[in-house]
Amino acid sequence: MPTLVVHGLFDQEDSFGGIAAYRSLESKDVDNTQVHLVVGPWSHGQSQREGSELGALKWNADTSLWFRENVLLPFWNLHLKDETPANPIPPVLAFDTGLKKWRTFQSWPADGAVSATRLHLQPGGGLRFAEPDAAAAAQPYAEYVSDPAKPVPYRVRPVLPMYHADSSWGRWLVDDQRPFADRTDVLVFVTEPLTEALSISGEVAATLFASTTGTDADWVVKLIDVFPPEVRAHPELGGYQLMVSADIMRGRYRESLEHPMAAEPGVVAPYRVRMPEANHTFLPGHRIMVQVQSSWFPLYDRNPQTFVENIAKADPATYRSATHRIWLAPGQASYVELPVVGTRNLTRTR
Repeated sequence: MPTLVVHGLFDQEDSFGGIAAYRSLESKDVDNTQVHLVVGPWSHGQSQREGSELGALKWNADTSLWFRENVLLPFWNLHLKDETPANPIPPVLAFDTGLKKWRTFQSWPADGAVSATRLHLQPGGGLRFAEPDAAAAAQPYAEYVSDPAKPVPYRVRPVLPMYHADSSWGRWLVDDQRPFADRTDVLVFVTEPLTEALSISGEVAATLFASTTGTDADWVVKLIDVFPPEVRAHPELGGYQLMVSADIMRGRYRESLEHPMAAEPGVVAPYRVRMPEANHTFLPGHRIMVQVQSSWFPLYDRNPQTFVENIAKADPATYRSATHRIWLAPGQASYVELPVVGTRNLTRTR
């Protein structure tokens, strides 16, 4: 059955479903002609609405209209009317949200992507494509206090209900992340300004080596594109922090979703945070940032940070502050895995 899967890179309703469906179907498409994937710069359902911008980001064209006229309609005409399209419909069409242009590929992730290129968190808030060196032993971790009574909001307050007349729920995934970088319960790691473009296409994930004084914890990781301090064409984007990919992992499920288990206070353990896929180029002059925190409220419910059988029924007394440590030392070096396209000067990115 000919199938066209449409996925939005900023889909606030479902960040994983479209590409998961594509992968399942594509595994049965033996000649790579029946299943197609379109990855657009859209919020949920925006491919059927105006698509020249999302929040503060402008794409220089109506990407939704272009998709409907040049991909969707030809796909329907081909399979419903037997009309051969003027241009073949590619197996994969993906919009690069950094370069602001469409790319065609034979498969997803993008052809030539290098999986699991590790970007390591460094002592002192650095970030680079190399493990911390022996000097990191003097500063083996970064820590913060997480207080369930003062959770990190997922966006700047006031947070309006989804169906409020003034709600901007549909664009929250492109909210500027600067307001959260200043909080004492958010760790920030950042590269020096890039000297060359760095493109990623595909799965993003993080592995945090972490410990806590509590017996449960949530781990939120954000991969962010930090714009230069001055963007002359769009002054409002000077210093903007664009969240390219982010997600949360509840610590009790570190080893099993079926059998949650408490954390042992003070013991370092690896926590893998699976994050939405991206198709983005970090441009020269931009920086790459990673933010780590332990709440994302009210998008996700608060973790008591005391292990209880059912958080939904947790007693107020179980909600306690805890000190969380993210470990950076050799052998326990936390990192984010990036699907880098090519290997352009990684050693020069600090």
